[in-house]
Amino acid sequence: MDSAALITSLADRGALLLTALHVGSAGLVTIHALFRKRDVPAAIGWIGLAWLSPFFGAILYFGFGINRVKRRARRLRGVDAGGGVAARAGTMPEGPAGSLQMAVGRITRSATEPGAVAAVLDCGDEAYPRMLAAIDAARSSVALSTFIFRTDEPGLRFVEALARAHRRGVAVRVLIDGFGGGFLFSRAFHRLRGEGVPAARYLHSLLPWKMPLLDLRLHKKILVIDGEMAFLGGLNIGGENLLATRPREPVRDIHFLIEGPVVRQVMESFQDDWAFSTAETLEGPLWFPATHRKGTAPARAISSGPDQSVDQLMLALLSAINAASSSLRIATPYFLPDEQVITALQLAALRGVEVHVVIPARNNHRLVGWAMQAHIRPLLKVGCHVWRSPAPFDHSKLATVDEAWSLIGSANWDARSLRLNFEITMEFYDPELAKRLNGIIDAKRSTAVTLDEIDSRWPIVKIRDAAARLLMPYL
Repeated sequence: MDSAALITSLADRGALLLTALHVGSAGLVTIHALFRKRDVPAAIGWIGLAWLSPFFGAILYFGFGINRVKRRARRLRGVDAGGGVAARAGTMPEGPAGSLQMAVGRITRSATEPGAVAAVLDCGDEAYPRMLAAIDAARSSVALSTFIFRTDEPGLRFVEALARAHRRGVAVRVLIDGFGGGFLFSRAFHRLRGEGVPAARYLHSLLPWKMPLLDLRLHKKILVIDGEMAFLGGLNIGGENLLATRPREPVRDIHFLIEGPVVRQVMESFQDDWAFSTAETLEGPLWFPATHRKGTAPARAISSGPDQSVDQLMLALLSAINAASSSLRIATPYFLPDEQVITALQLAALRGVEVHVVIPARNNHRLVGWAMQAHIRPLLKVGCHVWRSPAPFDHSKLATVDEAWSLIGSANWDARSLRLNFEITMEFYDPELAKRLNGIIDAKRSTAVTLDEIDSRWPIVKIRDAAARLLMPYL
């Protein structure tokens, strides 16, 4: 065989081998997606990408399409025979709120416990002093989990307070998201470790085969003091949250001080995340005291994330929307829920519920702002009310149903929070709190978004917004 024929033969064999590898990898993606992807459009998209983009599609799927997160923490702590955390007895209100409480209990396999919002804290101006004072007053333990932890002036005050608590013998644990806390170099993490404070980074790795986990983020903002009080909400640690200092890019937010036995559920959420990251299980009276301050209303923490076989937060939101009889108010910086939520909100409006959604007038993520403009038309068409909140950018995450139910916490109304992030929210069956939050949400309403405004955009702008909306799962 001459050299030309040999080269042709080798090329043919190489092409045949590459074809076989493509068919094999695409076939594996197809089988895995068919059995593991519950969302039909997602399954179709991944299968099509795998077949139409040889090798590249399969690499993307095995990198981004497979959930590799195993909640070792749940195995360390133990679950009941039904697969969920053993429920504790809770108080059941009457009427639709009682039905909602029962539904969310079955979704989460967790009962309500008495809880109280001891303080509603506006931005870091009110929240940071209370949080720092609580750390300084801690007697036994401090557990802090955050998405963003800057080392600017307010961030360094937290580092110093945590270091002081550690030096005086308080058990301190700090968990920082591996992406939001600084992927290449987390200054807060290294400063804390330099002070001897036990700190960890959640789902962080520079290894190439683990880098796809960048898309999964710990979005919780938790501070638990002595296992007795918890700060919870959407507030990160950074100077942009101190409006009094007039930062260049200010962020308005709301944080909450929670007391009562329900704090134990917040601590359990931190316990899971810490054990998953470090294999250390936090147990005993340091973290879980035998007694708590009294709570005034049924409350429940809802921890959610991509490791769950059931989308707990999504189902809880759908249950709350369906339970609304007179009003439904939502304040969120990022409003990009999937079609299930949009349809539920439409049906609520059609049955006479006053639906109000408040979003920022100007978003801090431009693509998200564009995508939201293409996402809200179906709501406006059936009579839902969409409002813009004035500057500065509002990062608050609030929801109420009638004057009976409230939801606070870290989760936004978007696909990332509902599908990809590890979040914690807390529901309250407290009419007084619901009335108070209704007033806060209503005060954020500045200008109404109208159907005419959405339809009168330039065609090129509509195309831009619709294209941005295609990125919705990853924005």
